Amino acid sequence: MKPSRAPLAEVARVTQRLAVLLAAGVAPTSAWEYLAPDSPIAASVDPFDVADSLVAAAATVRPLERGAWRGLAAAWSVATDAGAPLAASLRDYSASLRSLADAQRDIEVALAAPVATARMVMALPVVGVLFGMALGFNTVATLFTTAPGWVCLGIGAVLMFAASRWNRRLVAAAQPTDAAPGIECDLMAIAVSGGGSLARARKAVETATARFGITPRLDRIEPVIELSRRAGVPAADLLRAEADELRRAARANAQRQAAALSVRLMLPLGLCVLPAFMVLGVFPLLLAVVSSTVGTF
Repeated sequence: MKPSRAPLAEVARVTQRLAVLLAAGVAPTSAWEYLAPDSPIAASVDPFDVADSLVAAAATVRPLERGAWRGLAAAWSVATDAGAPLAASLRDYSASLRSLADAQRDIEVALAAPVATARMVMALPVVGVLFGMALGFNTVATLFTTAPGWVCLGIGAVLMFAASRWNRRLVAAAQPTDAAPGIECDLMAIAVSGGGSLARARKAVETATARFGITPRLDRIEPVIELSRRAGVPAADLLRAEADELRRAARANAQRQAAALSVRLMLPLGLCVLPAFMVLGVFPLLLAVVSSTVGTF
């Protein structure tokens, strides 16, 4: 399997660099200009209309990566409206994205061995046919010119098609689906850091999530706000802690999915690919041997 770049890796890299630049005192407009040479998405961002131009620039990327860029746009929009510092939240958000990108790499590693095994096994029918030809049995003619051979071809093709579809479904099911776990808590933390009222902060979060097509779990915010009231501690710190906990849970779930994937991928191998080898590689050889033996009498 050819290694590929994890879809979230670039978003995490740009977000981390953006956080560092802002924390160092670089103006937001200048920060995007500095990032432009290293990222096609950043190069397309209008420094004076970051949120909307960022969403437009990411419109053609894969859904998970697009969701991550939308989360960054929502965080930028809320911070701008609330007048809140953004560097700390962007650093946490980039850490979340890196965790999910690592989980995607874990899935690729888990997939590498079963895919290599499946490819080797799929080559075995050809080896079986060539072996039969080397022994003097016309297994190719048996497959393509006899009724039993046609049956073997049909069954083998169905089994290989089923194995391919099954593999794709298993891999898709193991992929992370939420690019920004805990984003609602992060956005609320940014909003309250601006010094406005809780009502205004909630409104800002609701507006940003609706505007950028994010589906948040707003019910996670209220228990944290209530705890902040009872304990008399800043809500922003508690919200960031809750977001961090949600990110850890998402990373742990992604790791479990990756670990289970390597085992689950053995099912299509054993139930589809190996039977296809028997049908395409072994049975035609046996048929050729039997027909040749009967023909000598």
